[in-house]
Amino acid sequence: MPGFATRAIRAASRVPAAPQAPVNVPIYQTSTFDVGSALELAELLEFARPGHSYSRYSNPTHAALEDTLAELEGAEAAHVTASGMAAIHGVVLSILRSGDELLIPGAVYGGMVGLARTVLARSGISVRAVDMTDLDAVAAAISGRTGLVWAETISNPTTAMVDIAALATLTHARGIPLAVDNTFASPYLCNPLALGADLVVHSTTKYIGGHSDLTGGAIVGSADRVSAAREIVINVGGNAAPFEAFLALRGLKSLALRMDRHSSNALAVAEHLEGAPGVERIRYPGLASHPQHALAARELRDGKAGGMLALEVAGGRAAGEHFLDLLSVAVHATSLGSAETLCSHPASSSHRQLDDAQLAGAGLSPGMVRVSIGLEDPDDLIADLAAAAAGAAS
Repeated sequence: MPGFATRAIRAASRVPAAPQAPVNVPIYQTSTFDVGSALELAELLEFARPGHSYSRYSNPTHAALEDTLAELEGAEAAHVTASGMAAIHGVVLSILRSGDELLIPGAVYGGMVGLARTVLARSGISVRAVDMTDLDAVAAAISGRTGLVWAETISNPTTAMVDIAALATLTHARGIPLAVDNTFASPYLCNPLALGADLVVHSTTKYIGGHSDLTGGAIVGSADRVSAAREIVINVGGNAAPFEAFLALRGLKSLALRMDRHSSNALAVAEHLEGAPGVERIRYPGLASHPQHALAARELRDGKAGGMLALEVAGGRAAGEHFLDLLSVAVHATSLGSAETLCSHPASSSHRQLDDAQLAGAGLSPGMVRVSIGLEDPDDLIADLAAAAAGAAS
């Protein structure tokens, strides 16, 4: 009989067979998997046969989330990552090489600005910003070096919206792929692939997770494009954690319900704050005053516009920062898409890399506050945000 230590290790590693399927996907909290031969392992590492070898490459909990996201986005494949930034990095480096150019929106997620300045520049990839709401400007900005156009369904943080179908027609006519960050909309409100995009990226940290308790990302698209991005992610170690994937699967089950509530709450808040004391301007795609309101009605599910507001507080940078000190229901925190309402000041946080002139060029004001409307009672949110705006501007 084997010794105690041997028996303890082998017995504790034995996976019990369950005659009934679990209601929830189990968390495969393992770094590695038992394989039958050297050939089997080699084929698993090359994705030449189904199965798993090492969780940096794949894991059954990852696979369950990937299959779900691919189905919800209408895609052939998906790959989940450690963060939204890992997904963005994987997509960009799977398409571009040194000497190529990436075209991004003028108003874009601050993490993309950081990636451009700290990683892409060292890789010899240049980045050009352009107003993606102006297709003539996009056409003029495309050069012989442009290898990828990047867009956001709803921009972070200005809430500007891009006509994805028209943009895809433009880029494809030039032989250039289009990738869309769909984080603000989620797969419930918009499916960019159906509108012509080649790849979709999500920060699953946000609306997909929905509870401020996970960090993750996803790349969704055709099998070939996802495979190319996956190769980058694997080799830089940007793999998702099994527990994070489990939490994202949990979040997806309530995504439709939550997005409906985020949208209705945000519309109620936006309608009340428009023209309220201390509010210079409020940007929300669900408002008739939003420049892309008609596009939002066409591009987003049933005209629902999600939970993100761009609130410009009267009084500039100091008033925008002070606004955050006056909140009692909403939380001053980074991130978005959670059950609780979260507020941040982009000029001093996500877009701190930009000076006032660069902020203005991107359509951001120093007094802008990004508001991620949560699931609280709308009357409580209205009272809290209205009081903070009035107090900050006084």
